[in-house]
Amino acid sequence: MFAWIPVSIAAASFQTVRFMLQKVLSSVTLSPGGATFARFVYSAPFILAGLAAYLAVSGRSLPELGAKFWMFAAIGGTAQILATVCVVALFKQRNFAVGITFKKTEVIQTAIVGLAVLGDPVSFGGWAAILIGLTAVLVLSRTPDTAGPWWRHLTNRASQLGLGSGVLFAISAVSYRGASLQLSELEPAFRAAVTLAAVVGLQTLFMLVWLGLRDKGEIARVWQARKVAVWVGLTSMGGSFCWFWAFTLQNAAYVKAVGQVELLLSLLASVLFFKEKVTARELAGMGLLVVSILVLVLAL
Repeated sequence: MFAWIPVSIAAASFQTVRFMLQKVLSSVTLSPGGATFARFVYSAPFILAGLAAYLAVSGRSLPELGAKFWMFAAIGGTAQILATVCVVALFKQRNFAVGITFKKTEVIQTAIVGLAVLGDPVSFGGWAAILIGLTAVLVLSRTPDTAGPWWRHLTNRASQLGLGSGVLFAISAVSYRGASLQLSELEPAFRAAVTLAAVVGLQTLFMLVWLGLRDKGEIARVWQARKVAVWVGLTSMGGSFCWFWAFTLQNAAYVKAVGQVELLLSLLASVLFFKEKVTARELAGMGLLVVSILVLVLAL
């Protein structure tokens, strides 16, 4: 019943490492678009090869993928590309841990989009946990050099990028759950693998065309950065598979809420690897997010 919880935590762990690597790439070699492309182009071969190997060993064949599946996959894939670009750009505005926190506005937005699009309900306790998490984001939205009413803190560039990525990640999460639900006759792990392979294939194609039209030189720079970028691909594969697997098992809003454990991991990364300082306000906001996760787990 609760198998989705450790799967969600594993997804958050992979994702933290991937964002650390993308932060390094974006700060020294690649643009936000290039760092995003690296994620997809270096994970696609591993994902497709893994699925092909499973099909060969098991003797199974790919299920029929209908128009509704591809619609959800295309919408989710496009939204995730744009969201990842926002997050990578955000790392240039605020430190690593707070950048991830802004992204976490996706939890409440995922609940709203999931209810509207898929009819996924959220319990009273679930809403309480999500609102505590939203309060934490508001606490973290104030930059050290900003004065005035709290609502003005949401108009700085860091907040806009973070909130924008949250909306886009919410759309992608619900769309991925929608795509996987079209394969309900399959067991969850196989359903997740097929959906992931289809989505990453589309994303790689979309990004290749986009960069080819806008900045062909960035494609060459992604190849030159392969020694680090290949690890972006591997961690992306692990994280994406776990997210997709969790989405097949549980409401996307609950999965994303538990995934906020990523904040604790990003705090450790911020301090230990990037040698960034974390303020008391930021620690308080992160503490509220931990409380929101505990409330959610107790409410289920």
